[in-house]
Amino acid sequence: MENNQEVLKYTYTFIFNNGTEKKFEILLDKNTLDLISSNQTEVADWAKRENFQCANDLCNSKFEKYCPIAVNIDNIIKFFSDINSYETVKIYAEVDERTYFKETSVQKGVSSLIGIIMPVSGCPVLSKLKPLVRFHLPFASIEETEFRVISMYLFVQYMIMQRGGTPDWEMKKLKQIYEDILKINRVLSERVANLENKDASINAIVALDNFAQFISSSLEYNDLSDFENIFKEWLE
Repeated sequence: MENNQEVLKYTYTFIFNNGTEKKFEILLDKNTLDLISSNQTEVADWAKRENFQCANDLCNSKFEKYCPIAVNIDNIIKFFSDINSYETVKIYAEVDERTYFKETSVQKGVSSLIGIIMPVSGCPVLSKLKPLVRFHLPFASIEETEFRVISMYLFVQYMIMQRGGTPDWEMKKLKQIYEDILKINRVLSERVANLENKDASINAIVALDNFAQFISSSLEYNDLSDFENIFKEWLE
């Protein structure tokens, strides 16, 4: 790490019912939102790109031999491989300027944690979601996630317009992005399912996939009616 590199740090601390604590620290370059290397020397065989069907047509990552997502969530998968997804856990999530706390299921905590790592790992598809990581909201609901995704995308279109480009106000490209995300989630969940003795991590990825499916469906049918009431002062 360069001395002048600005660092953004996210820390998730899991406190289990037996008193055991486990801390996961994520360091990002604050300017690029790239994940700062943890100096991991060994990469698990399951992370090889040949094991991921989505690599052929979606991945042009700098990672030549490995899926960048798999490489960076391997330590999480290993830790939670013997833990049930429904087990209750206390979680402190330290995010930039504030700390969040939630007593919830392990799978929801792991889902929130993996939701940070996937976009910043180097995957060219998920990297489009980096702005959400910069303003990460731990334990977000489906509705909160949908609002944040759409707001992010329309903000990007405004910046494209300001630069003289052609904005995608109909969000057609966002639909394609989420179709690709769904494909990645499903391939990843299949691989993780083969690694775990129990189901904490696989259910965490399934939860992320459910979020993606919900957003994809809303975009497919142009159904944003759930938000109309809160915007009525703008729409009347």
